[in-house]
Amino acid sequence: MTAPVALPNDRAAVSHSARVDLFRDTSCNIEKEVLASMGNDQDSTAAGTNPGFRVGEIRFGNGDVYSGTLLGNTPEGSGQYRWSDGCTYDGEWTRGMRHGQGKTQWPSGATYEGEYSRGYVYGEGTYTGPDKIIYKGRWKLNRKHGLGYQTYPNGDTFEGSWIQGEIVGHGKYTWANEDTYVGNMKSGRMSGKGTLTWKNGDSYEGNWIDGMMHGYGIYTWNECGYYIGTWTRGLKDGKGKFYPEGCRVPVNDELYIKNLRNRGVLPDIRRQNHGSRILHSSSVDMGNMKVGITRQSSDVLYKRNPTEQPPLKNVSLERRWSLEVAIEKFIGHESIESSGQESLENLSDSRMPILEREYMQGVLISEVVLDRSFSDSSKKTKRRQKKMVRDTKRPGEAIIKGHRSYDLMLSLQIGIRYTVGKITPIQKREVHASDFGPTASFWMNFSKEGSRLTPSHSAEDFKWKDYCPMVFRNLREMFKIDAADYMISICGNSALRQLSSPGKSGSVFFLSQDDRFMIKTLRESEVQVLLRMLPKYYDHVRTYENTLITKFFGLHRVKPSSGQMFRFVVMGNMFCTELRIHRRFDLKGSSLGRSTDKIEIDENTTLKDLDLNYSFYLEPSWREALLKQIETDSDFLRTQRIMDYSLLLGVHYRAPQHLRTRASYHRSMAADRLTVVSEEDAQEEDALSHPEGLVLVQSSGENSVVVGPHIRGSRLRASAAGFGEVDLLLPGTARLQIQLGVNMPARAEQISKEDGSKSFREVYDVVLYLGIIDILQEYNKSKKIEHAVKSMQYDSVSISAVNPRFYSERFLKFIQTVFPENS
Repeated sequence: MTAPVALPNDRAAVSHSARVDLFRDTSCNIEKEVLASMGNDQDSTAAGTNPGFRVGEIRFGNGDVYSGTLLGNTPEGSGQYRWSDGCTYDGEWTRGMRHGQGKTQWPSGATYEGEYSRGYVYGEGTYTGPDKIIYKGRWKLNRKHGLGYQTYPNGDTFEGSWIQGEIVGHGKYTWANEDTYVGNMKSGRMSGKGTLTWKNGDSYEGNWIDGMMHGYGIYTWNECGYYIGTWTRGLKDGKGKFYPEGCRVPVNDELYIKNLRNRGVLPDIRRQNHGSRILHSSSVDMGNMKVGITRQSSDVLYKRNPTEQPPLKNVSLERRWSLEVAIEKFIGHESIESSGQESLENLSDSRMPILEREYMQGVLISEVVLDRSFSDSSKKTKRRQKKMVRDTKRPGEAIIKGHRSYDLMLSLQIGIRYTVGKITPIQKREVHASDFGPTASFWMNFSKEGSRLTPSHSAEDFKWKDYCPMVFRNLREMFKIDAADYMISICGNSALRQLSSPGKSGSVFFLSQDDRFMIKTLRESEVQVLLRMLPKYYDHVRTYENTLITKFFGLHRVKPSSGQMFRFVVMGNMFCTELRIHRRFDLKGSSLGRSTDKIEIDENTTLKDLDLNYSFYLEPSWREALLKQIETDSDFLRTQRIMDYSLLLGVHYRAPQHLRTRASYHRSMAADRLTVVSEEDAQEEDALSHPEGLVLVQSSGENSVVVGPHIRGSRLRASAAGFGEVDLLLPGTARLQIQLGVNMPARAEQISKEDGSKSFREVYDVVLYLGIIDILQEYNKSKKIEHAVKSMQYDSVSISAVNPRFYSERFLKFIQTVFPENS
């Protein structure tokens, strides 16, 4: 099997965007040059001096020359404009502006021939670059916009949709080596539903993100069967089935796949092929299409030179796939490899059974042989199919029109867009005492029809209140959140998702479409607590850049004209990461009622103190820094008389050691220490030496590391690297920046009992995400009463409602047991 080729990173080269800018370069800005210069320092020779149409030549003081038809002294009709730098335009004019058919040539050899409108490249036209890149298609305001066909110097071609200079929408990309992708694209990368077919006959049809397989899909090997399952950023992740060539696919499975195509979970190949055929014969102006804000307008660039090292933060699909295949061959197929034959070729034997496999980030952790004689109508099969689709869903319920929270979501988005848009242009300054408190807020009425200050909208009329806007604006900037990104994330065209409340508070949680931000409804008492402690909170997070307490980015209130009032806060989502969070724990240090009552536990289940049967071992210096910061944050909450907070802990598991290959296990790293490699050794060959584990890489200080959202603070240092800064390398996945509470590698030891007598220990490599949440519960009169009542029924040490000082001490003591010292 040949390795697939990803669409190259279009932002790597500058030349393409520079070519487009030539249309707007001041040396070629004909309209300003001509109109501004009429009557100023010009030499005009013409056949006749009347103010009507005439043929003449105008020479400008800067060396530019126009020759052609004129109306008075203004170019009108057809004519040629020559700049002093050698650039020329020959074509039609209207009122001194390029308008109609024309051709522009640059000294570099680049040319554009096609339609112009009011001075802009607009309509159908062909651009040929100096490196022989050719684009033929629609343009709008000097940018590729609409349907077009582009040929790259290396022989690659793209045919499809462009929006504001970028490849966006449906299209077909064909590489010079005859690999082909047909499907949706975004910012020049495969994104959405699509099918990639390799020259050798292999294909993947399914979902993509940033040029990588992501979501539900089907990978088909030429003459070797196919695999149906889920991927996470280019790696198999979760459960799936492998069907060897020649085996009879159960009828239920065939109907199931057909149903997924009809529902849009998988691409419909026939529709894609039809769409690619009509590109030749149709041309559509896409000016009315809604387009998100883009950072840079550029095309899909041709593939890199094979000798060039790609940036690590945009690991190509080719690298990811080769790593995954190597890992697959390592696990469970050592006997096949020793015979000198590839495992995938052996799987083509028609006698092979159907296999159900489970992966963790590309690592095969279990494989079950399914009886091929099972009944198609068996309940077990149906349950397995339902579970497979359920596993691919993102957490929460998308809020679409008709949803009970749809109007509330629109009100939140409109209000936040208005708030951020109003405060952002104001010059940044230090906050004052007047910026805090209930009085530092403003009201605004949002009527359905709109007003001089507010836009019209489809939600019902509502009143909006924004608390302490200057304080939260500074907090967002403190955590390096761009205002435009913030608005797009929460207020973009994509819907928010509503989560089921994991706690007893009854709060409603919303998640932004990119998972970066969490929106939580608050009680009035919680709003008062936040406003009271906000000045001290602001000072605390500014002083301690590695603080683990919740990051707050906005506090608002919305009152629909007919409905109840909602108060809500915008927070950072701790679990916004490229890695899959396999288990999550809410830890308080108390024991009464601190276990989950759910029988079926999945990745979205929040477990509690008594459910935790792991100890997590960290690098000693990291453990010391973590416990010190938790103590500092806990002391702050104690001074604010806050209790009932908890440590939210997310765990990403790598393959357990007992499921690793013998070669990997014996080659391995010490049980209590992570491997540290140099920058030069952190290449693909070395990564393959540790396919299932965690590797630390000495930090190079480059921007090639994946960082989490709204991260602020210093990187962690490792003693094994001479206390230098290190990054976390997950083979086949990514290179991650390690900070306190984010991307922290550790060793997890699970202690359990088997048959009530024999104890055993299971060890995992894990990546941890953690922070202190629920920090708005004050130890008030109602909590004191709760403490008194429960103390008469239960052990007072075991209950959550205790005074802040005791709560803090108990909390710290418990966290120390979760992160014990390395023996």
